[in-house]
Amino acid sequence: MGITERARTIPPFIVMDVLERAQELEAAGRSVIHLEVGEPDFDTPQCVKEAAGRALEENRTHYTHSLGLLELRKAIAEHYRRRYKVQVDPARVMVTCGTSPAMLLMFSAMLEQGDEVIISDPCYACYANFISFVGGRVVRVPVRDDDAFQYRPEEITKKLSPRVKAVVINSPANPTGQLLSPERMQAIAELAPGASGPPYVVSDEIYHGLVYEGEEHSILEFTDNAFVLNGFSKLHAMTGWRLGYVIAPPHYVRPLQKMHQNFAICAPSLSQWAGLAALNDPRAAQDVARMRERYNARRLRLVAGLKELGLGIKVTPTGAFYVLAKADHIDPDDYRLAFDILEKAGVAVTPGRDFGPGGHGYLRFSYANNLANIEEGLRRLAEYLAQRK
Repeated sequence: MGITERARTIPPFIVMDVLERAQELEAAGRSVIHLEVGEPDFDTPQCVKEAAGRALEENRTHYTHSLGLLELRKAIAEHYRRRYKVQVDPARVMVTCGTSPAMLLMFSAMLEQGDEVIISDPCYACYANFISFVGGRVVRVPVRDDDAFQYRPEEITKKLSPRVKAVVINSPANPTGQLLSPERMQAIAELAPGASGPPYVVSDEIYHGLVYEGEEHSILEFTDNAFVLNGFSKLHAMTGWRLGYVIAPPHYVRPLQKMHQNFAICAPSLSQWAGLAALNDPRAAQDVARMRERYNARRLRLVAGLKELGLGIKVTPTGAFYVLAKADHIDPDDYRLAFDILEKAGVAVTPGRDFGPGGHGYLRFSYANNLANIEEGLRRLAEYLAQRK
């Protein structure tokens, strides 16, 4: 029917299939415990909402600069200076309608047909789809649960070729909740150059600030030959505000800007004023600290509960709000298992295959839900597993 191959062949985002089936069950009167989606259950901080309200009252509802409000770009640069002790020129920052559009524009600017990007396996489901959609080729490097799902730089080196343009890192990571050590980040930043120079490091830092053990690091502490992806959805409970950004090497800014001008014009003005408050208002930092404390309590309870149920967790996750647990002893088909759990137990979880071949046999659980629901989810899972015996 004239549909392009890229539109026909792009895989679904399976977690959304799970969520949408769960919503159908809820519409039919079923109770569902949501442990599938990576969306904070907290409200956006009040001071952030108030800032958006003020912007609305002051009629700040028009187009902004295509790179974003200068005030916000300066605040982002100051955040990186204060948090990571790195200097970022605000001119390198482009504010977008969420981090996903930033990623699509970045790969569009970076990749010619057949250029390669290295990603970990498992990793966030959409990386491979963005890369393939713009004509790139995905190169997967397996990571293992007994090594906290961390990249081994020597394994990346084996995959380098003249066509490799970038290596994607995500720390804390989705779906594993694990941090990449600074030593390994340094080694990745120092990878040997290919035919067109060293590969860029694309650092997805969207879960920065949601760390409970150890400390996260920005790739900009180790190299400027990098792109940083970040935003406000996770840390500040602002998923629906659609506000993200990319920090790019200087020579990429104008190409990114031109695409942004054509495809989006600018990020939403009210969201940008809200984002400024999220970074600058001390009350927002206090709210984030309270959220992080509650996430940590949920993390500890969910990990303990899943282990009690016999699911495999070799290394406790220390960041984001995910647990990736081995479940192939229950059913080798994680897709079938996830939907069976949803239908029979009323607990929504994500099949590991959503995150690449390395995720097969795992289930991802999100603790972006309150403790009472986590307890009820664990109770239902216990009943489900008992019935399978």
